[in-house]
Amino acid sequence: MKTRVIILWLLLVTTIPPVLSQTQYPSSIIQFDFCGAPVQFAFDKAKLQSFQPPLTEPSIQAFYASINNDYYRPIVNALKTYKEKYKPDDWLFYQLIRKTAQYISPKADDYLRYTLYKWFLLTQTGYDAFLAVSADRVLFYVRSDEDVYNIPTRINNGKQYVCLNYHDYKDINFLKEKFTAINVPEAAAENRFSYKIRRLPEFSPLDYEEKDLHFTYNDNDYHFKVKLNPQVITLFTNYPTVDYESQLNIPLSKETYQSLIPLLRKNVKRMSTKNGVDYLMRFTRYAFLFETDSKNFGSEKRLSPEQTLFYEQSDCEDRVALFFYLVKEIYNLPMIVLSYPKHVTIAVQFDKPRGESILYNGNKYSVCEPTPQKEDLPIGRLLASLRKSPYEVVYEYTPLANNDQLKP
Repeated sequence: MKTRVIILWLLLVTTIPPVLSQTQYPSSIIQFDFCGAPVQFAFDKAKLQSFQPPLTEPSIQAFYASINNDYYRPIVNALKTYKEKYKPDDWLFYQLIRKTAQYISPKADDYLRYTLYKWFLLTQTGYDAFLAVSADRVLFYVRSDEDVYNIPTRINNGKQYVCLNYHDYKDINFLKEKFTAINVPEAAAENRFSYKIRRLPEFSPLDYEEKDLHFTYNDNDYHFKVKLNPQVITLFTNYPTVDYESQLNIPLSKETYQSLIPLLRKNVKRMSTKNGVDYLMRFTRYAFLFETDSKNFGSEKRLSPEQTLFYEQSDCEDRVALFFYLVKEIYNLPMIVLSYPKHVTIAVQFDKPRGESILYNGNKYSVCEPTPQKEDLPIGRLLASLRKSPYEVVYEYTPLANNDQLKP
């Protein structure tokens, strides 16, 4: 009899569910792909915090405090894990934060809450960021010491901050509409944000599409099937205008690089350096149509080399970026970028100058015009309309003995 009682007691103990703590309640799993890598975290949609207007310091402090708890720790940890494993540049990491916030609190459902979640996640992963609010709008700033154009910056406590969400408004008159910085001591972080892109993600090869490019050189037709990934365009949708050094040194993704650079190297292998650079100049000049940014995008936009390959049309700054990248990868020659009032072009330093030369810091550079013109300009010939026009050297590239640029 005693044995039967013990057995019944054991059955009861093993079938009664354990008492769960508040942080142990089962949550739904959110998972998605980001640039070819899986991202996954547990999140209970029932814990989605609402934001109660108005936009004031107390209401934002209360919102931050309400989500700064263990329920959101798996999300922050997933972001930190991704950052530690894949080491994305800051701009690409911010795109991951945007996508994560979209899964938690969709932008279309509640823009203010979506922005507050982005701010929370950015500060929780170490970045120095703050909010500035007017009566009904919120601007999201991150500390950055770099030169960034066509978006607002703000000095706060002697430090420069760049606005990350200005593209969502664009019609703000800062003289009429005043924005007040919000102080949330718990959100304090120290990391500065950089817009430099040193490496693109390891996208899945299955995500690439082929694009046919062709041009004629010395009466020979050259055809290329370049692999391009539309995700690159998405990643750079709201990328601001950065300085020329940052723009020109954005690399190609691995699949795009391998579909183009080895073939270009093969085509110029038997050419002299001067003829090989001429070949690259004419590829950049004639494999794409020309169009100004204002007509193409509605505003100034400096494309990376891979974006220039992707779009059917591009302007002079975009051609300079692509030509610069090709010459650097294949010949690694010194170059300078020349900015005129209405044009940007590039010059290359050869062993001996070709044609008209540009003297800069004691070295002579030969102009290589990568943008189509009314006349067929050879290496060393500048547009006639620019010969008496003032210019500025906005970037100088000097090859290093041990080039530490990351290769795809």
